[in-house]
Amino acid sequence: MPDGINRHSSRAGASTDVATLPNVLTFGRICAVPIAIWLVLRRDCAIAAILFALAGLTDALDGWLARRQGPSILGTLLDPLADKLLLTSMFITLAAIGLLPLWLTILVVFRDGMIIGGIGLLRLLGRTVAIRPLIISKLNSVAQITLVGVTLAEAGFAVHPPYIRPMLIGLVALTTLISGGAYVMRGSRLV
Repeated sequence: MPDGINRHSSRAGASTDVATLPNVLTFGRICAVPIAIWLVLRRDCAIAAILFALAGLTDALDGWLARRQGPSILGTLLDPLADKLLLTSMFITLAAIGLLPLWLTILVVFRDGMIIGGIGLLRLLGRTVAIRPLIISKLNSVAQITLVGVTLAEAGFAVHPPYIRPMLIGLVALTTLISGGAYVMRGSRLV
């Protein structure tokens, strides 16, 4: 290639290729969002639970593949977007049909909106923002995924383990509040 330019990698080492298997899997997860919403609204929670589990497996697979093949610029943008779209849409839809508390859904969506708005504000102020999830945020994501999975499984397969959902609801609320506060504190130091 002329001038030593490799069209398949950026300066940061991430590939500029679009049609990689990890990206295809991630795009598939994004396409699963409206299907999952439709299934839950129809109260086909068993199929929605299976779809949600498959989305989780493809998330793990595309992450593993991306680590082996090297990340792509598109993948680093699409992967967290796919995760957020699926989780947020499931929280809203499950709350809409009364399977998750509305207050918890508002809390989860507000926290995500606050983080996105804070990043936008910092960038508007000319601050460079490195987006690295905190450990509490990772715990919050695991708790949210588990809560959605358990809720779908309970509704779809009539499985009702005692105390699991109430404990998960409490854990999601607690980690949402703590992680939201941690991001606000981190952001305030950058202003």
